[in-house]
Parts: sequence; structure tokens; C-alpha cells
Amino acid sequence: MKQPRFEDLFTEELEDLYDAEKQIAAALPKMSAAASTAELASAFEKHLEQTCEQVKRLERVFEGMGEEPGNRQCEAMQGLLMEGEKLIREVEKSPVLDAALIAAAQKVEHYEISAYGTARAMAEMLGQLETAELLSETLDEEKDTDETLTEIAESIMTGEAMSDKEHIGGEEPIENEKTNWR
Repeated sequence: MKQPRFEDLFTEELEDLYDAEKQIAAALPKMSAAASTAELASAFEKHLEQTCEQVKRLERVFEGMGEEPGNRQCEAMQGLLMEGEKLIREVEKSPVLDAALIAAAQKVEHYEISAYGTARAMAEMLGQLETAELLSETLDEEKDTDETLTEIAESIMTGEAMSDKEHIGGEEPIENEKTNWR
């Protein structure tokens, strides 16, 4: 049996995050296309740009450690993203799908917040302060994305969000007495 080392655990955590970010980057265009509001689609597109930068940031971390990211697969992220894909297949494009996509995306964000928080703490413990700073930058972005998604969800649930049709075509929203959605 191999002697456990914090350095090895840290590297494994980084590899997990690296794969998770690449999976997210592949999923976000699908989520953006499935969104019925321009606001949500735009939030997913912005997060795709951030995610691509986060992948590069992790590559800089590995480079600074003199290592290449391994081929570790983040099975947790794979499962979370599969839930989102299932929603896209099974729910018609609507405010309901938007709310479901936000819920799925926030599960992803919460996973990332937890993982980046842990990785940052490990980097600090190992004396890798530059790496800790890079991980903190990503952690802050993930928290901001989570907050943005909450704001959009509240907008959808109160009927303040405009669908693409309303936004583009200028049509008036139709009140739904049961849900008060427009």
C-alpha cells in the first residue's frame, strides 16, 4: 500500500477539477440553447467564457507544479451534467425548464464552490500561495455565478423574466392564473 501524501491528494483534487471544468465547458452551450430567456442564455454564455479561463488557470497551476493534468474523470460532475441533459430532453423550452436548468446549474456551482474551497485550503496548507490565489479567483467567480443564477431564478419565479419571444418579438406576455408566469 502506498504511503498517503497531501501533495498527491492535492494533485488528484486539481485533476478532478480540471476534468469537471472541461465537462462543464462542453455542457454550457447546450444549456444556453435550451434556455427560453435571453438573460439565462446570456448567463450560461458568460459562464462558458469564465469556464474556459478557469481551465487555462488550472493548466497554469499544473505548469507551476511541473506536472501535466492526469486523465482523472470527475464522475460526480458527469452525473450532475447528465441530470441537466435529461431535463433538456424531457422538458419543453419554457420558464419551467429555465428554473430546472438553474437548479441543475446551481448543483454544479455548489460542487465547484466546495471543491475549489478545499483545493485552495490545501494549496495554502502546502505553502503554494500563488496557486491558492489562482484557486481563490475561480472560487469567487463560482460564487458570483451562483448568485447570478439565484437572481435569474427569482426573476423567472416572479414572472419578471422575458422569454426570447417576448424580448425579440415585442409581444405582450400571457398571464397564467395558476403560476402567475408571463
